[in-house]
Amino acid sequence: MAKINKELKYTQTHEWLKVEGNLAFVGITDYAQETLGSVVFVDLPSIGSSFDQKEAFGAVESVKAASDLLMPISGRIIDVNQTPIDSPEVLNEDAFENWLIKIEILDSSELKTLLSHNEYEKITH
Repeated sequence: MAKINKELKYTQTHEWLKVEGNLAFVGITDYAQETLGSVVFVDLPSIGSSFDQKEAFGAVESVKAASDLLMPISGRIIDVNQTPIDSPEVLNEDAFENWLIKIEILDSSELKTLLSHNEYEKITH
């Protein structure tokens, strides 16, 4: 069974969001990495890029499938984690420890549209 972190917010497309003030870390969920299988490639945006909520900001490819990464909320990229780009398998090892991007939140009202851990658990089990 996939792990779910109670401290995070979730999307129906299996991204997680960890909010710290007006900044947030974004990654894929444990359920997403389990469903994808062995992750072999991660494509992430450049620092300074801005994306609207639900806009594709990158992709994760596995031996089984490729999947777009969708922005949980509107944000501007302020940091990109190089580790999953260099070693995509870290997402299979621990999807919650290996964040993908750090964003500046552009519209905090969008946080209300995200799923709690209980709501996310219902769509994954």
